[in-house]
Amino acid sequence: MTQKFVSYLKSQIGQLKITADENSINSILFVFDNTQLENENSNEILEICKKQLNEYFVGERKEFDVNINQEGTEFQQKVWNELVKLPFGKTVSYNYIAERVGGKNMMRAVGSANGKNQISIIVPCHRVIGSDGSLTGYAGGMWRKEWLLKHEDKYSNEERQLGLGF
Repeated sequence: MTQKFVSYLKSQIGQLKITADENSINSILFVFDNTQLENENSNEILEICKKQLNEYFVGERKEFDVNINQEGTEFQQKVWNELVKLPFGKTVSYNYIAERVGGKNMMRAVGSANGKNQISIIVPCHRVIGSDGSLTGYAGGMWRKEWLLKHEDKYSNEERQLGLGF
């Protein structure tokens, strides 16, 4: 049986519970109820993940390079694989992701897979918005989605101002 590890990270948008096995991050979820906290049982990959998340929150990291692995259907995996390709500071519509994984008629399924993503921030489901530019659902709460998008916009705008972005 695979050993499971857990650690927590306090961030600007609340406490995150991060779980892993020996080789990869399995979830990064927002803690809504502190009575649900478990004893920490950290390992090296959790510590690397926490370091990278801290760098992200201060604008020093735009891409993550920790191994990730979450359970899901083949279709969910396709959606999540598309999400990790989304560049820092950019947003796309559900329709865009649907076309990448099977066609416009898959928009609801994409929304459902997006909502089942267990690896917040690293699998950036917050970068998916409505076709009309509106912010749509986010399991972590709409204020967090808005914060994450503004945070990324701030640091990608700084790059553009310095002539480093596109």
